[in-house]
Amino acid sequence: MPTALARPPRGGQNGPIMANKRILVINGPNLNMLGIREPKTYGTQTLADIEAMCIAEGKRLKLAVECRQTNREGEICEWIQGAYGKKDGIVLNPGGYSHTSVAIRDAISAVALPTIEVHLSNIHAREEFRHFSYVSAVAVGVICGLGATGYRLALQALAERLSG
Repeated sequence: MPTALARPPRGGQNGPIMANKRILVINGPNLNMLGIREPKTYGTQTLADIEAMCIAEGKRLKLAVECRQTNREGEICEWIQGAYGKKDGIVLNPGGYSHTSVAIRDAISAVALPTIEVHLSNIHAREEFRHFSYVSAVAVGVICGLGATGYRLALQALAERLSG
């Protein structure tokens, strides 16, 4: 039985009508402790604050944003793999796994979804072991050191990338 093809977006005065693009925001280990954990390094905003900001920014940009957090490396890999065919892009703060996880790097590479790596702190101005990230090699961009603003910038960059 033939399948019906989706109709292309209709044009309007402001160009084509675009369907919401779907973005998965993943936060890795210890980010659930934001607001408590080292506020001089990570700020005073909680993860809930950042997630609310991401969802609001997503609405403004016509992105459907889903936020998740885990302390488990395998779960991050499963979420990335599960995004294949269901999401249009990923914003990822892998936390400490940035510096250790070939598995997360390989999951991003496997799904080939545009991924932007975000870090609240400037990882290059911290301890030397934080200067290297396995994720950076497969991310389309990296934002670090701008606090929660980095998530907003990552969503803006993905919106622009996905629209053109």
